Amino acid sequence: MLKLVDLSRTDLNLLVLFEVVLDERHVGRAADRLNLSPSAVSHGLGRLRRLLNDPLFLRTPKGVVPTARAVELAAPIAEVLARVRSVISTAEPFDPASSARRFTIGAPDGVSAVFLPPLLDELRRTAPNIDLGVRQLLPVPGETSPERAWRNAFADLEVRAMDIAVVPSEHIPTRFHSRGLYEEDFVVAMRAGHPFAVDPTPERYCEMRHLVVSLTGDPHGFVDEALAKQGYSRRVALTVPNFMFALAAIAGTDLISALPRRFVAIHAAHFGVITVEAPLPLPRFRLNAVAPKVAMMDAGLAWLFGILGKAQSSASELDRHPPRRIPIS
Repeated sequence: MLKLVDLSRTDLNLLVLFEVVLDERHVGRAADRLNLSPSAVSHGLGRLRRLLNDPLFLRTPKGVVPTARAVELAAPIAEVLARVRSVISTAEPFDPASSARRFTIGAPDGVSAVFLPPLLDELRRTAPNIDLGVRQLLPVPGETSPERAWRNAFADLEVRAMDIAVVPSEHIPTRFHSRGLYEEDFVVAMRAGHPFAVDPTPERYCEMRHLVVSLTGDPHGFVDEALAKQGYSRRVALTVPNFMFALAAIAGTDLISALPRRFVAIHAAHFGVITVEAPLPLPRFRLNAVAPKVAMMDAGLAWLFGILGKAQSSASELDRHPPRRIPIS
């Protein structure tokens, strides 16, 4: 670790120089990008070598190659620079039409696949230079308490590892700002022509081979809890780690799966998958966008949070005009 006195004497531009040289692998090209002379870049590299106690870049006939230490430092330095750039960008008045910021949103994949299409469409129209990163969020394995199942997502929000989380939970700590996006329930999805669609009774449902979305491979889910309350059980023949994989798997097999209604409505047609109503009551849940209240002082983040609300309008439109079911062949 660098001492405080060392940091006070460190030029942040040296990290920018490191980033560009690593990208170009050539001192001359790096100098052109930085609007510096090659000698100035070489001098900066000398200061970096002394600061980091490593040669960092070794000369070759075609340019330079990074040392093992330079490769090791690449990701941490990129993260430092990204955070600094983000801090500086938030200090300027936020104008979505001209802003080139990047935001990170976390959500389960079955959720992000619902709100992303309308969000990206809105960004294309009103904020064409804003970029997004999407993180896959998952509940804490084995955690049955709703208020604790998404605690890792709340922790990541507080350390600004992401800007907004979209989670299927009503248990939001008071230090967070939240907004409901839409409500979701489940339907039973299967390939076109599946015999279950002709006779979707609870008994037939339990006779089928089922697919469950589970990152850990645990086959027991909320459907099994609902079945047990009515004295039923089922066979889970396959678990997969995400919802898109689930659609691909059931499209080419006789497996059936309980999947989020809106997710399937948007993406099932690409896989030739159809749906029927579940033959037993399954839980409904509300999707909430969440961000730390203190972070909402950032005008850019507050704007994005508001734009996400358009996903709620899109979801309501699906309620009013549900997609037509693909006919059974």
